[in-house]
Amino acid sequence: MSDATMPDATVSDVTMAAEGNTLAERYADALIPVFGTPQRVLVRGEGVHVWDDRGACYLDLLAGIAVNTLGHGHPALVGAITKQTESLAHVSNFFATEPQIELAELLLRLANAPAGSGVFFANSGTEANEAAFKLARRHGGAERPRIIALEGSFHGRTMGALAMTSKAAYREPFAPLPGGVEFLPAGDVDALEAALAPGDVAAVVAEPIQGEAGVVPLAPEYLRALRRATRETGTLLILDEVQTGIARTGHWFAHQGVDGDGEDLRPDAMTLAKGLGGGFPIGALIAFGPEVRGLLTAGQHGTTFGGNPLGAAVALAVLGTIREDGLLEAARDLGEHLVAGVGALGDPRITEVRGAGLLRGIGLADPIAPQLAAAALEAGFLVNAPNPTTIRLAPPLVITADQLDTFIAALPGLLDRAERPETPGGI
Repeated sequence: MSDATMPDATVSDVTMAAEGNTLAERYADALIPVFGTPQRVLVRGEGVHVWDDRGACYLDLLAGIAVNTLGHGHPALVGAITKQTESLAHVSNFFATEPQIELAELLLRLANAPAGSGVFFANSGTEANEAAFKLARRHGGAERPRIIALEGSFHGRTMGALAMTSKAAYREPFAPLPGGVEFLPAGDVDALEAALAPGDVAAVVAEPIQGEAGVVPLAPEYLRALRRATRETGTLLILDEVQTGIARTGHWFAHQGVDGDGEDLRPDAMTLAKGLGGGFPIGALIAFGPEVRGLLTAGQHGTTFGGNPLGAAVALAVLGTIREDGLLEAARDLGEHLVAGVGALGDPRITEVRGAGLLRGIGLADPIAPQLAAAALEAGFLVNAPNPTTIRLAPPLVITADQLDTFIAALPGLLDRAERPETPGGI
């Protein structure tokens, strides 16, 4: 290589230049600031705790936003990554691998999918929803050009997924988005039935619990109405279980907790990610039944990394550990424990605890959630404020009641600090 083609800086040059700068300063210099200023620089995790670069320890009540299903450094994940990496980490999708096949088969069983169903693996929830968007387009064709999403929805940041996301601040900088998407008020059965009546809607896309809207569950009656109305009009029902799936709500998938009264809420398609890999990037689209599975044929969609054997092996370890360690039941029991504990505080500043299992939103009487999240961080708790009046909790499923109790006990004092003018605002 000639001097003219040599890079301006070698690895050693960069390392020397970084000496004396903090990790936070180096982050600010090197990364595109789409996430704003990081709250902390985290360097290590173990179980349900993480440590920052100053040595401070935090109880992780967010789990990477419902991702770290088994916490940090779990032996099952470490073992799966090590074993699979020693054998086969990645091949192109010109070839199949045993972990990929086993994971697809297991997901179909857990989802109670009928014969002829199928799975497409991606790398994230956004990508799974992008595949679902294309599935809807294939189902609709020219005769069904409309797609319905709900107000308060969040389905991702790529263009198709963003088109189904309702928040204007996310959408407007990137207009024009793919067309044909309309938003209905969540919970309004009359509006739903009126929208579907012409018979030209390809799909309705919905989250059983709207996480980014503030952990807002769709009422069971509305979910049942969604299933009935879409079935009657030949419309696909696509459930986004990216945040709610994989035992997060105490069921393998949140819609399974709403089944009842003789009704089957099984969707036509479902998207997954977050907790499926326990921290390893993986997403999935499940198509229920041969007709829906057949909407995407050879060459109509694809991915380089989706379904690689390493990701599939990790996901199999996550699912196996959930089942073997009774984490479905634990999520239900611990969620009820959290609700009861917060309720027992009798604090008028807390209006409710929403959600299911270990996906919970603590509603606040005043818009101080960002200040409360900042106070919690200073006190050693990782939580999140998805909106000004909600604190979101989505801890690892391996958390204990005693660990949850430390946060519950601290909550009144954290609210006191959040109400003080000198408390740092925002997160």
